[in-house]
Amino acid sequence: MDATKIRELNDAFRTSFIGGQIMLTSGVTSLPSKMTAAVLEGVKSFKAFTKGNDPNSEHDFGSITIENEKFFWKIDYYDISLEFGSPDPSNTNVTTRVLTIMIAHEY
Repeated sequence: MDATKIRELNDAFRTSFIGGQIMLTSGVTSLPSKMTAAVLEGVKSFKAFTKGNDPNSEHDFGSITIENEKFFWKIDYYDISLEFGSPDPSNTNVTTRVLTIMIAHEY
């Protein structure tokens, strides 16, 4: 698999929210709308990738803190029908990206 292509696709999706599905946990959806907006913006603008939090260089996970609350986001790769894992996350013809955003304590 092409980690560079996967990273580019993940960054494009995460920064625009176009090219996949966004899932918010019940904890995130129950936040005040202003805080939810701040969390979404924090995910879109995340750039703090390191070898420690991005060992495969795919830019598929991050952690942010908004108003003293820690949030995680994760991109997973599914087949087009969302039934199984993608056979090739670098190929948009066989992959649906799903970005899940949660409050850390929901993990």
